Formats: sequence, C-alpha cells, structure tokens
Amino acid sequence: MTTTASRTEAERPRRADDPDLLLERAVAAVEAPDVVFALSVDGTRRVRHGGTGPAPPGGRDRLRYELGSASKPFAGLLLARLVGTGRVGYHDGAAELLDPGRRHGGVERVTLTHLITHTSGLPALPADFYPQALPRWTTDPFSGYPAHRVVAAFLRARPRHRPGTRWHYSNFGASVLGHTLAAATGTAWEELLTAEVLAPLGLRDTALRPSGAAGTDAVGHRRDGTTQLPPLDVAGFAAAGAVRATPYDMLGFLEAHLRPDTTALGPALRAVRQPLLRRGWGRREVHTLTWFQHSTEHGPVYFHCGATSGQQAFLGFCPGTGAALAAACTRRFRKSDAFVPTAYGLLLDVAGSGPTA
Repeated sequence: MTTTASRTEAERPRRADDPDLLLERAVAAVEAPDVVFALSVDGTRRVRHGGTGPAPPGGRDRLRYELGSASKPFAGLLLARLVGTGRVGYHDGAAELLDPGRRHGGVERVTLTHLITHTSGLPALPADFYPQALPRWTTDPFSGYPAHRVVAAFLRARPRHRPGTRWHYSNFGASVLGHTLAAATGTAWEELLTAEVLAPLGLRDTALRPSGAAGTDAVGHRRDGTTQLPPLDVAGFAAAGAVRATPYDMLGFLEAHLRPDTTALGPALRAVRQPLLRRGWGRREVHTLTWFQHSTEHGPVYFHCGATSGQQAFLGFCPGTGAALAAACTRRFRKSDAFVPTAYGLLLDVAGSGPTA
C-alpha cells in the first residue's frame, strides 16, 4: 500500500498555481501543430511544448518562430539605444532623415517617436499596398512591396490627423522607422539591429529572415491547422514584423527587460518601460515606447502580440514579480482566438503566485 508520505515527487498532488501545471494546461488549450510556452520566474526557466502535428527531430522548443508584430519591441529598443548613444533623437523628423534638404509637407512633422507609438497619422498600410497584396493575402502579402516603395509612400503621404494627437496601429509607420534609422546611421536594418540589440543581449538564435535549413524554422499553417504556408517574407516591412526567434531567445529578450542593469543596454531597456500615452475608453490603455502596459494588483504588466499568415507569438513580463512569458504556435487563429488569451492569462496567473511589486 502506498502512503501519501512515500509518494514520489511526480505523484504528489500539485497546487493549482504550480507553474508546471499552468504551463501544461496552457499548451493543451492551444490546438495548433506546434505550441511552445516558455516561462521565466526570477531567472528560473520552464518550457513546455506540444501540438497536433508531428514533433520535429530537434524539438519544438529549438525552432525559430515568426514573431510578426511582436518584432516591434525590438525596433523600439533599437530606437532607445540609438537615442541613448546620441545618434538620433526621439523628436527628429523622419522625412528629413530619409530625404535631407527637401520639403515633404504632409509628413514633415512626423517624428521617430510618432512612428513607433502609432501616433504618426499614417494608415495601417500604404494605399497602394493592397492591389499587389490581395491576390496572395492569406499566404504572402508583403513580398511584392520592397523597401524603396515603403519610403516613397511615406514621403508622399498625407497623415489622416496631426501627428501626435491620435493613436492608430500602423505597420506602415513602424516600417518607416526602420528605414529612417538605417538612413540616419548609414547601416542596413538587419546589420543595425544585430549589432545594437541582438548581439549585446546574446540572442544568437534570433534572425530577420528564414535560415533555409531544415528543422531550424517553424512552419506556419492556415487556420485549418493542417495546410502549410511558406516562410514569411516581409520585404520592406522588416521593422514591423521580420524577427524570428527560438523560445529561449524570446525569454532572453524579456529577461533583459526584467534585469536591465545586467546588460549594456540598461538605459534603453529602462527607457522603453516608461509610459508615454493613453488611449481607449476612459484612456485606460497605456503604452510605452514599445509595449502595451496594463495595471494589475501585481504591478504593471508589459506585453506585445504578433501574428503572421501562419504563426502567432506573445511576449510579456511583470517586473514586480520577476515573471516573463514567451509563447508561440504554428497556426493563425482568426476567430475565437485561444492563443492570446491563454498566454496573457498564464502570465497573470504566474505573476499572481509570486511576490508583488
């Protein structure tokens, strides 16, 4: 007869707030070919993965996942880094940096901060983007719109409202930021982000384009969860959505935000946590330079979601409890999205079980 006292650790009942149990339930809640949830609490990491498809030989946790719009915190951190080292200023005009000495009446007041905080007055995408993208909207909409077209569309744009007065989410604006920083530094975007953010943080398994090597990059799927899709090609929209990373590198990025003084990017990491604007009903939605920020009983929670044609990602952290969560899956949920609520809820649950701010 087995008594309670003699049970093995695996057989003992687990508390409802046990992190391992919470991770396992989160993985089970997301029906996708590949699902990974990676948690860090005070530097202790836990990773759980599963899925409806066959597991790759190297493990789902070793694949690079497309972050989509969760790439924008990388772009914002780069901006803060360049401002901190004096190479650009938050209020520098983007048009002047891209095309010095010429007048661009519509966008002359658009600053670098406006671009990354979605307050530039620009639409979500350029007007002439849609004709070339619609025939392949669900598979590869961006590849036919290169960098020079993004820049040209910006320089002739007419913002829908005065920059800095209204919030409207814009992949267009974030992409222009990338081209502007590249122009201001004379350095290609990929090289600039790698040198100033990825390398200092030790993110060796993070990249801005597919590797082409089998078993390295996660394969996205349509919402049916079975039809495979080609790797994302963002063309001229790299700053808005090109980053792909392993769950471990995603955690490394978030852990740097929790412990900024342990890295060379400390001032920039602190800068991107500062609230900049409010929006929404009752102005309750708070935004920093790069993150959505929600107030909770455990202190502020910072997060950003991302989606490509066939993958989704979530990045979030709670400084007051030392908790960070990175999650990814290889299916694009379009209705009754289980992924984002599951990831966000898990972060709050873990934050609630730890010390408060």
